[in-house]
Amino acid sequence: MNKAVLVTGACINTGVAIVEKFASEGCSVVFTGRNQSRVAEAEKKYKEKFPNITVIGYAIDSLKDETTVDEKAVYSMFDFLDSKDIFIETLVLNAADQGLDMEIFKSPLTDFMRVINTNMTWNYCLCENAAKRMKDQGGGNIVFVNSNTAYRAIPNRIAYSASKSGQLGMMRALALDLGKYNIRVNAVLPGMIKTDRWDKNPEFYKNVPSRFTPIGDVAVGADVADAVWYFASSARNTTGAELVVDGGNTIQLYPIVK
Repeated sequence: MNKAVLVTGACINTGVAIVEKFASEGCSVVFTGRNQSRVAEAEKKYKEKFPNITVIGYAIDSLKDETTVDEKAVYSMFDFLDSKDIFIETLVLNAADQGLDMEIFKSPLTDFMRVINTNMTWNYCLCENAAKRMKDQGGGNIVFVNSNTAYRAIPNRIAYSASKSGQLGMMRALALDLGKYNIRVNAVLPGMIKTDRWDKNPEFYKNVPSRFTPIGDVAVGADVADAVWYFASSARNTTGAELVVDGGNTIQLYPIVK
């Protein structure tokens, strides 16, 4: 079997940084995105940047509708990888529904269900399918790209915060149940990240409280990728753990605005 890392949600932003980190370390990479044309475009760019590395893009969506996870799509993806003799030794769960602008009393219940189903139920389905193969191959590891909002709520993001808190509980339970198969399960908790949203709305992000971190800077995708790489490559005896990458935001009672 040819070993590879699978990174979900890797056509833009942090997912790109994670793919590039693993590829730069010589790892074969499979990545996913929701849109076929965007996946093809990203795959082309990755192959141009890393001509000697196997990079495969796969288009997959998490849901059939707000209330239904597309379980069959996950089965089909892993069947496809099996047919290519590709073993996913590391699963990086980066894709997420951000659940933006969801207001209690205004947003329908299906909005809440969509976020929970994408960020928890779909990820569980991916874990189950990957772990089944890891067990047969003698081990592997799973890394959740979570969020410090699992512990610190922000306005109009109820479903997102709930999903990220639940995801950490799921991570610990998976670590417990899968440890006997030599499968490690951990989570990286970023805070604010300089993504395309940062570039598109500079006036907002210039004054947003989360940018005022104790170390005076905000993470870029490479910072998150380095933390994911640590869990995948170096943390042999670490499972069920959380690594916060937020410039220290979680430790402060309130931001010191300068």
